[in-house]
Amino acid sequence: MFFTRTHEFSTPISKDEIKNRLVGKHVKIHNLDFEVVEMDYGINIIPHAEQETEIKTLPITELDFKDDSGKTKVVIKTSMRKLDAGGPQLILIFSGFLLAAATALFFTSGDKIITFTILGVFLFTITTFWFRMQTGYFDYCRKIREYVKNKGVGLA
Repeated sequence: MFFTRTHEFSTPISKDEIKNRLVGKHVKIHNLDFEVVEMDYGINIIPHAEQETEIKTLPITELDFKDDSGKTKVVIKTSMRKLDAGGPQLILIFSGFLLAAATALFFTSGDKIITFTILGVFLFTITTFWFRMQTGYFDYCRKIREYVKNKGVGLA
């Protein structure tokens, strides 16, 4: 939904060679281990967060390979684990209610102090949420994408 990202690139390396470079390997990002496993429908990169005590929002990455006129097209789809999706969705719903309340009060109320206070809380909440997502979840997504891209173009 909001937290799913899809990225694709082409490489002259064959599908089997890319799979050989990836499957069975481990990726370490921010002291967290991600394992590359082959499934029936493609390759998944799954976090190993069993030992984690902190609350983290982690991605599961699906890789799909398509032949494209002598090249291999790699499609990287990163989505949030279902276990982790509740917190960010609640924050977005809460922020939506704050924005709706501020908008309604702006047009109906004569007291602008309450309106701008609610708007300020909304802006603080959404900015903090955005910053935390960029330094956490989306950072994992970017680093996994770079890892796959490096393996796919022969740099690693």
